[in-house]
Amino acid sequence: MSKIIALANQKGGVGKTTSSINLAASLAVLEFKTLLVDADPQANSTSGIGFDPRNIKNSIYECIINDVEPQDAILKTDTPNLDLLPAHIDLVGAEIEMINLSSREYKMKAVLDKVKDQYDFIIIDCSPSLGLITINSLTAADSVIVPVQCEYFALEGLGKLLNTIKIVQNRLNPALEIEGILLTMYDVRLRLSNQVVEEVKTHFQDLVFDTIIQRNTRLSEAPSYGVSVIMHDANCKGAINYLNLAREIVRKNGLLADEEQNVDTATI
Repeated sequence: MSKIIALANQKGGVGKTTSSINLAASLAVLEFKTLLVDADPQANSTSGIGFDPRNIKNSIYECIINDVEPQDAILKTDTPNLDLLPAHIDLVGAEIEMINLSSREYKMKAVLDKVKDQYDFIIIDCSPSLGLITINSLTAADSVIVPVQCEYFALEGLGKLLNTIKIVQNRLNPALEIEGILLTMYDVRLRLSNQVVEEVKTHFQDLVFDTIIQRNTRLSEAPSYGVSVIMHDANCKGAINYLNLAREIVRKNGLLADEEQNVDTATI
């Protein structure tokens, strides 16, 4: 079984790239062969996992535009079981170059179809927009995770994203499901964080993951070292949160026995 999960939200600063890197690393630590796909021209997933985007010769861009084989672009990371399909700044121009291509919404799906059988999970870090690359990611994905930060205006723009997902389901990818809504940047000291959690759970109920990602210094530090938080400090709260999220996703997809409990059941 191979599952492709896109992390999408057109709002920036919601913890999308942080969640993509650390969910992929957590699945890898749980011994699932995992591919992290950086579909964001900012290439933060690429740098955050230890590669300099300026030195990348083949990326997702070359695979989509120049028909480079994904196997020639995929890089092995320092985390066992975790590979990366990187990005670089050229991806900015891909949307313009794709406009006149036939089946332009299916370009990423065609790329990932070539390698999906080699992985248990493929995690796509989408750009903070609802452009053609994000549409490609949603068309290629089996499901989508929506990160929502526990801050004011948390639900702003969420309706637009959910409407885009619905359009993709209707026109391009009928099998696309919402894997879940992920609450991020939770601060136990702030009443506002608790209000946002309640509001999101009231609106979306069962769609919200049980695991909540807390604000954590180690989590913020890890990208500057070019590693996931698990490689940076496996015992910190951020690492435990993402391992719990990975276990929740694995269990939801029927790959983990119910009796295997979370690393730390107190996610808040």
